[in-house]
Amino acid sequence: MLWIEKYRPKSFEEIRGQDHVVSHLKRAARSGDIPHLLLTGPPGTGKSVAVECLAYQLYGDRMAENMTVIQTADLFEQGKKYLEGDERYGHLYQREQSLLSNFKNIVRWYASIRPLDSDFRIIVFEGASAMTREAQQGIRRIMERYSRTCRFIFVTSRPSALIPAISSRCLPFFFVPVESRVVGDHLHAILASEFGDTSPLSDDDTDLIVQAAAGDMRKAVVLLQVSTGEECLGNLIRCSQTETGQIAQAALTAVSTGDMISAVRRFETLMIEYGLTSREVLHEFRTAVRREYNDPRLSIAIADTDYTLTHGNNEYLQLNAMLARIIAEVFS
Repeated sequence: MLWIEKYRPKSFEEIRGQDHVVSHLKRAARSGDIPHLLLTGPPGTGKSVAVECLAYQLYGDRMAENMTVIQTADLFEQGKKYLEGDERYGHLYQREQSLLSNFKNIVRWYASIRPLDSDFRIIVFEGASAMTREAQQGIRRIMERYSRTCRFIFVTSRPSALIPAISSRCLPFFFVPVESRVVGDHLHAILASEFGDTSPLSDDDTDLIVQAAAGDMRKAVVLLQVSTGEECLGNLIRCSQTETGQIAQAALTAVSTGDMISAVRRFETLMIEYGLTSREVLHEFRTAVRREYNDPRLSIAIADTDYTLTHGNNEYLQLNAMLARIIAEVFS
C-alpha cells in the first residue's frame, strides 16, 4: 500500500505544519457554517486533506452525499474525453454542446441538489486555476444563485489565475510549505511505525529526504517509501525527478552552455510529446533552476515570462524569448 494513502490525515489533528489554518477551519466547522473558501499554497501542504477533514466534521457519515469534488485541471486539459469517461457525468454530458456549456451545466446541477440533513452542501474545485476566464464567469453567476444552499471551495497552487469576481467572494487560506522539522518528525514517526527500532535509514538519510522535498510533505513520504525499498539514496535527486523534470534539467544544461537550439528542442519535446502546457514547462524549468542557481536574473526572466503567458501570448515564442534572454544576460 502506498504510504501517502496509508498515512493520509483523517482528522484536523493529524494535519502537520498548518496550525493557523487548521484552527480557523475547525472553528468554522464547529459553528456549522462556512463561507466560500479559497485554499492556496504549494503542492503537498495539506489543502485537499483539509477539505476532506472539514467536510467530515460538518457532515459525518453524510459526507459523500453532501460533497462533490470536480477535478478541474483534468476536465479542462482533457476536454470532452474526460467527461465521456467519467461515469459521474454520464447523465449530464451532452455531446453536441461545448466543453464550457457542459461544465456550467454540471456545476449548476450539483449546486442545485438539495443538501441531506444539512443547510448547505459543498462543491470543491481541485486545480481551480485551470479554469478558463469564461468558466469562472459562469461559476460566479452560479455562486450568486445558489449561495444559500451550496458552498464553493477552490483549491489551487496558483491563486492569481482566478478572476477577482471569484476570489473576492471567498475567504482565503494560505498553506505554507511545511517546516523541515515537522517533515522530519513525521518521517521518523512513519519509520518507527513500519520498522520499529530497526529502521533501514539513518538520520542523515532522512535529513536528505527532507531537503529534497522542500516543504512538500507528500513528496517527502513518497521519497521515504522509495528509499526504504530500493538503493536510491546514493542519487536521491535523480530518484526524485520526474521524466519531464529530467528533460527540463537538460534544457537548463543546454542554456548554460549557450546551446539555444538544444534548449528549444527540449522545450518543444515537453509540450508536443509529453503534452505539457507552457506554464507547466516553465514550472519544471524553474524547479531545475532553483536546484542549481541562485541568480536573481534567472528569477526575473522566469517571472516575466510567466506573467506574459498569463495574458495569452504565443507560448512557443515567449518560451524561446526567455531562453534567449537568459543566455544573453546570464550565460553570455
